[in-house]
Amino acid sequence: MPTQVDLTSLLLSAPDGWQEVCIMIKYQRLLKMNRRETVEFVNMCMIQNGDKVLVQDRVNPDWPGITFPGGHVERGESFVDAVIREVKEETGLTISKPQLCGIKDWYDDEDYRYVILFYKTEHFTGELQSSDEGKVWWEDLENLPHLKLSTEDMSDMLRIFLEEDLSEFFYYKNGDDWLYELK
Repeated sequence: MPTQVDLTSLLLSAPDGWQEVCIMIKYQRLLKMNRRETVEFVNMCMIQNGDKVLVQDRVNPDWPGITFPGGHVERGESFVDAVIREVKEETGLTISKPQLCGIKDWYDDEDYRYVILFYKTEHFTGELQSSDEGKVWWEDLENLPHLKLSTEDMSDMLRIFLEEDLSEFFYYKNGDDWLYELK
Protein backbone atom coordinates (compact mmCIF):
# COMPACT_ATOMS: atom_id res chain seq x y z
CA MET A 1 0.00 0.00 0.00
CA PRO A 2 1.52 3.35 -0.98
CA THR A 3 2.44 5.78 1.77
CA GLN A 4 1.26 9.38 1.84
CA VAL A 5 4.58 10.49 0.33
CA ASP A 6 4.22 7.90 -2.45
CA LEU A 7 0.72 9.26 -3.24
CA THR A 8 2.10 12.80 -3.50
CA SER A 9 4.87 11.60 -5.84
CA LEU A 10 2.32 9.66 -7.84
CA LEU A 11 0.13 12.75 -8.10
CA LEU A 12 3.00 14.87 -9.41
CA SER A 13 4.02 12.30 -12.01
CA ALA A 14 0.53 11.08 -13.00
CA PRO A 15 -0.49 11.53 -16.64
CA ASP A 16 -3.37 13.86 -17.51
CA GLY A 17 -6.71 12.66 -16.15
CA TRP A 18 -5.17 10.54 -13.43
CA GLN A 19 -4.43 13.47 -11.11
CA GLU A 20 -8.10 13.62 -10.08
CA VAL A 21 -8.05 9.92 -9.22
CA CYS A 22 -4.92 10.38 -7.10
CA ILE A 23 -6.46 13.38 -5.31
CA MET A 24 -9.63 11.37 -4.52
CA ILE A 25 -7.58 8.46 -3.14
CA LYS A 26 -5.56 10.82 -0.95
CA TYR A 27 -8.74 12.61 0.25
CA GLN A 28 -10.47 9.32 1.12
CA ARG A 29 -7.47 8.19 3.15
CA LEU A 30 -7.42 11.49 5.05
CA LEU A 31 -11.13 11.14 5.83
CA LYS A 32 -10.56 7.66 7.24
CA MET A 33 -7.79 8.99 9.49
CA ASN A 34 -9.96 11.78 10.95
CA ARG A 35 -12.19 10.18 13.57
CA ARG A 36 -13.15 13.35 15.39
CA GLU A 37 -16.76 14.40 15.46
CA THR A 38 -18.79 17.21 16.96
CA VAL A 39 -20.59 15.99 20.09
CA GLU A 40 -22.88 17.58 22.65
CA PHE A 41 -22.90 15.90 26.08
CA VAL A 42 -25.80 16.14 28.50
CA ASN A 43 -26.75 14.09 31.53
CA MET A 44 -29.83 12.78 33.28
CA CYS A 45 -30.00 11.29 36.77
CA MET A 46 -32.52 8.90 38.30
CA ILE A 47 -32.43 9.53 42.05
CA GLN A 48 -34.09 6.75 44.00
CA ASN A 49 -35.54 6.95 47.51
CA GLY A 50 -36.89 3.48 48.27
CA ASP A 51 -39.69 2.78 45.78
CA LYS A 52 -39.85 6.42 44.69
CA VAL A 53 -37.83 8.36 42.11
CA LEU A 54 -37.33 12.09 41.81
CA VAL A 55 -39.10 13.54 38.76
CA GLN A 56 -39.22 16.98 37.23
CA ASP A 57 -42.07 18.49 35.23
CA ARG A 58 -40.09 20.55 32.74
CA VAL A 59 -41.53 23.90 31.71
CA ASN A 60 -39.31 24.37 28.64
CA PRO A 61 -41.65 24.57 25.61
CA ASP A 62 -39.06 22.73 23.46
CA TRP A 63 -39.07 19.74 25.81
CA PRO A 64 -42.00 19.82 28.26
CA GLY A 65 -43.18 17.01 30.48
CA ILE A 66 -41.99 14.74 33.22
CA THR A 67 -38.45 13.45 33.19
CA PHE A 68 -35.42 13.11 35.47
CA PRO A 69 -33.23 16.09 36.36
CA GLY A 70 -30.09 16.77 34.35
CA GLY A 71 -28.53 19.11 31.86
CA HIS A 72 -25.50 20.10 29.81
CA VAL A 73 -21.90 19.20 30.52
CA GLU A 74 -19.87 22.41 30.41
CA ARG A 75 -16.58 22.58 28.51
CA GLY A 76 -13.75 21.39 30.78
CA GLU A 77 -16.16 19.92 33.36
CA SER A 78 -16.02 16.26 34.35
CA PHE A 79 -19.12 14.22 33.60
CA VAL A 80 -19.66 13.34 37.28
CA ASP A 81 -19.22 16.96 38.40
CA ALA A 82 -21.72 18.03 35.73
CA VAL A 83 -24.48 15.67 36.89
CA ILE A 84 -23.93 16.66 40.54
CA ARG A 85 -24.11 20.36 39.60
CA GLU A 86 -27.20 19.98 37.40
CA VAL A 87 -29.12 18.02 40.03
CA LYS A 88 -28.23 20.62 42.67
CA GLU A 89 -29.36 23.51 40.42
CA GLU A 90 -32.65 21.85 39.47
CA THR A 91 -33.65 20.11 42.73
CA GLY A 92 -31.73 21.59 45.66
CA LEU A 93 -30.30 18.12 46.43
CA THR A 94 -26.62 17.28 46.54
CA ILE A 95 -26.14 13.79 45.15
CA SER A 96 -23.13 11.58 45.71
CA LYS A 97 -21.91 8.32 44.21
CA PRO A 98 -23.69 8.75 40.85
CA GLN A 99 -23.22 5.59 38.81
CA LEU A 100 -23.09 5.76 35.03
CA CYS A 101 -25.68 3.19 33.92
CA GLY A 102 -26.03 3.88 30.20
CA ILE A 103 -26.30 6.37 27.37
CA LYS A 104 -28.77 7.63 24.80
CA ASP A 105 -27.26 8.84 21.55
CA TRP A 106 -28.17 9.92 18.04
CA TYR A 107 -26.98 12.00 15.09
CA ASP A 108 -28.91 14.93 13.68
CA ASP A 109 -29.22 15.66 9.98
CA GLU A 110 -25.88 17.52 9.94
CA ASP A 111 -23.94 14.57 11.48
CA TYR A 112 -23.84 16.31 14.86
CA ARG A 113 -23.86 13.70 17.64
CA TYR A 114 -25.82 14.03 20.88
CA VAL A 115 -24.98 11.88 23.91
CA ILE A 116 -27.06 11.76 27.09
CA LEU A 117 -25.18 10.15 29.96
CA PHE A 118 -27.58 8.24 32.24
CA TYR A 119 -26.71 8.20 35.94
CA LYS A 120 -28.48 6.79 38.96
CA THR A 121 -27.96 7.14 42.68
CA GLU A 122 -29.63 6.57 46.04
CA HIS A 123 -27.26 8.92 47.85
CA PHE A 124 -28.32 12.52 48.42
CA THR A 125 -28.54 15.25 51.03
CA GLY A 126 -30.40 18.53 51.22
CA GLU A 127 -33.94 19.74 50.97
CA LEU A 128 -35.98 19.25 47.83
CA GLN A 129 -36.89 22.48 46.02
CA SER A 130 -38.20 23.21 42.55
CA SER A 131 -36.40 25.57 40.18
CA ASP A 132 -37.02 27.60 37.03
CA GLU A 133 -36.55 24.33 35.12
CA GLY A 134 -39.76 22.90 36.64
CA LYS A 135 -41.49 21.43 39.65
CA VAL A 136 -39.82 18.42 41.30
CA TRP A 137 -41.32 15.71 43.52
CA TRP A 138 -40.96 12.09 44.58
CA GLU A 139 -43.07 9.72 42.48
CA ASP A 140 -43.70 5.99 42.75
CA LEU A 141 -41.52 4.31 40.14
CA GLU A 142 -44.41 2.07 39.09
CA ASN A 143 -46.60 5.13 38.40
CA LEU A 144 -44.23 6.75 35.86
CA PRO A 145 -45.91 5.25 32.76
CA HIS A 146 -49.20 6.88 33.80
CA LEU A 147 -47.76 10.41 33.87
CA LYS A 148 -47.37 12.92 31.03
CA LEU A 149 -43.76 12.02 30.25
CA SER A 150 -41.49 14.37 28.31
CA THR A 151 -40.89 11.88 25.50
CA GLU A 152 -42.86 9.00 24.01
CA ASP A 153 -39.85 6.73 24.47
CA MET A 154 -39.39 7.44 28.21
CA SER A 155 -40.71 4.00 29.24
CA ASP A 156 -38.09 2.28 27.06
CA MET A 157 -35.46 4.77 28.20
CA LEU A 158 -36.25 3.82 31.79
CA ARG A 159 -35.20 0.26 30.97
CA ILE A 160 -31.61 1.48 30.49
CA PHE A 161 -31.66 2.81 34.07
CA LEU A 162 -33.15 -0.37 35.52
CA GLU A 163 -31.95 -3.37 33.49
CA GLU A 164 -28.29 -4.27 33.97
CA ASP A 165 -28.03 -6.06 30.61
CA LEU A 166 -28.87 -2.81 28.72
CA SER A 167 -26.53 0.16 28.41
CA GLU A 168 -27.37 2.05 25.22
CA PHE A 169 -30.46 3.64 23.72
CA PHE A 170 -29.42 4.36 20.13
CA TYR A 171 -31.56 6.40 17.71
CA TYR A 172 -30.94 6.22 13.98
CA LYS A 173 -32.67 7.42 10.87
CA ASN A 174 -34.09 4.99 8.33
CA GLY A 175 -35.24 7.13 5.40
CA ASP A 176 -37.54 9.73 6.96
CA ASP A 177 -38.30 7.61 10.04
CA TRP A 178 -36.50 7.77 13.38
CA LEU A 179 -36.04 4.32 14.92
CA TYR A 180 -34.18 3.16 18.02
CA GLU A 181 -32.53 0.11 19.47
CA LEU A 182 -31.85 -0.82 23.07
CA LYS A 183 -28.46 -2.48 23.37
